[in-house]
Amino acid sequence: MRRLANILVLIVAIAVLYGMQQTKPRFGELTAPIPVYGKMHDQIHTREFDVTLDQVVFARQLDFTQYGEKKTLTTSGLWVIVTAQLAATTSSTSVAAATWLGPTGLKFAPSGRIGPAPGMPPHLLAPGLPKKVRFIFETMPDQVNGATLLLSGKVEPALDSEARISIDDLKTFNDGQPPVVDSYDPLRPLTGT
Repeated sequence: MRRLANILVLIVAIAVLYGMQQTKPRFGELTAPIPVYGKMHDQIHTREFDVTLDQVVFARQLDFTQYGEKKTLTTSGLWVIVTAQLAATTSSTSVAAATWLGPTGLKFAPSGRIGPAPGMPPHLLAPGLPKKVRFIFETMPDQVNGATLLLSGKVEPALDSEARISIDDLKTFNDGQPPVVDSYDPLRPLTGT
């Protein structure tokens, strides 16, 4: 009888340990960013910066003049131009990472095809000096409705806050698709603060 009790205790212990192993959080979950959710036009407060997403424009091509040379950039999908207002909360910081998260989970990094230009990331911020900025992405048309913009101070925001802004205030046509402009100048001056 004693031997049967010992075997039963061993089986229960193995089952408990197996259950603990399968349900414990993984390292990536323990060090994942701390999400701060919000919507367009709302001020979202993260640990290091505040953000207000003002406008999202979709374009078929980008036309601009850079260093005295006219450039036209096309894409097989859509250009997404996001205008936002950023402000540091308590100390100087930067917003270095932005991601366009489509409704199916596809992630799009900011396009680097424009090169260094005013108003493009990384954005350096100082307390009391809010600034308007742009983020430009190339995405597919089916990754527009229901998308989310992710912003963080670090490229890998482990154990830090990350703004997750739902793109929910888009004007759409009867078919549910937003209006798309033929051409957009991504280097035109940003108005406002």
